[in-house]
Amino acid sequence: MTRSIVITGLGAVTPLGENLPASWAALIAGHDAQAPLDLFDTKVCRCHHAAAAALPPLPEFSRNGKALRRLARASRLAIPAAREALAGAGLLDNAGRSTVRDLPFSVATTAGGMAFGEEFLRRVLARKRTHMVSRASRYLAHQQVLDIQLALGFAGHSAINANACSSGANAIGHAADLISVGAAECVLAGGFEALTELVFVGFDCLQATSTDRCRPFDLNRNGLLLGEAAAFVVVESAAHAQRRGAVPLCHLTGYAHTTDFFHLTQPEPEGAALIEVMRAAAAQAKIAPAQIGYLNAHGTATPVNDGTEAKAHAAFFGPTLPTARISSTKAAIGHTLGAAGAVEALFSIQALRTGQLPPQLNLQNPIPVIAPALVALKQVRPDMPHVMSVNLGFGGSNAALVFSRSPTP
Repeated sequence: MTRSIVITGLGAVTPLGENLPASWAALIAGHDAQAPLDLFDTKVCRCHHAAAAALPPLPEFSRNGKALRRLARASRLAIPAAREALAGAGLLDNAGRSTVRDLPFSVATTAGGMAFGEEFLRRVLARKRTHMVSRASRYLAHQQVLDIQLALGFAGHSAINANACSSGANAIGHAADLISVGAAECVLAGGFEALTELVFVGFDCLQATSTDRCRPFDLNRNGLLLGEAAAFVVVESAAHAQRRGAVPLCHLTGYAHTTDFFHLTQPEPEGAALIEVMRAAAAQAKIAPAQIGYLNAHGTATPVNDGTEAKAHAAFFGPTLPTARISSTKAAIGHTLGAAGAVEALFSIQALRTGQLPPQLNLQNPIPVIAPALVALKQVRPDMPHVMSVNLGFGGSNAALVFSRSPTP
């Protein structure tokens, strides 16, 4: 990266809490959010549970029930998370509006407001004619972007990253690219995803969801847990943050993306593209694998993914693997698809800032090649210099982000 880039604000809504502090406290305590799913009918599915989030209140809509009803569930998750990030960066005025009116926005999602599209179809099939236009017009992802901008009082260039489960990391990486080339000084970046029937049933039909517990990196793993979340960061050039007196939470020192072109839904068995992306991100950050104090892995708990990923992490860390610390937080909050790369980046930053490590939950019989590195409950590693967050997506997409306490040389 040609310019020093910092993170100055963080915000998240997850199945563990309606803000980042609550989510982080529950994660570190070893809680998981798996529960029976009641957002739609699952009686014909193999799996009947997920990790749903409680919708936080939206004070700005308290006097306008119609406006609130016009917000998709995705928007109701995303607006509070974006507000928390801007507030943490000192970019909100007393009225809760952004002090930067022209604020570039890099956002990730896979389903957008698909629940409204599903509701539209149900009304068509039931021959109900009310609310048809609003549901048809407000389910696309650009509507959620507009909802966030209107609620928080900013406008400007926006880009929607829809690259499967790497999207959230790509959104943050895109923000860094904009700043690195001088196209922006400050960007709001992150992702959102709400649980929808089409996505849930789709994964269930693939037999990718677990009917038991989500067990990343366990020999007895049998599928993923679907979840929903929204997470955002404020990404700035260090010079811009210094000019306005903002205190950096950390530095973004590395970002890389690769594609393996192997299979639509399966990673390349040896994990070559994943190894490459981790090495490229570490090289951009000018660090060695041994300097990474914690790695938030993709870890979906599907039979194919975790075996390949375990081998890739072992190859990346090499002889230093026993001293590495790795976990997948999807056992706690589920796989949040387009939001995964963003919320897991926030968890990595929190580990860097606090020295607390997210535990690997639900382990019974860990995959031997990665077992020495998996994080146990209440493990800490104070003063880590660097952390990494890794995500894989359908179509062979791989992304990695490196966050550091201070800028690397």
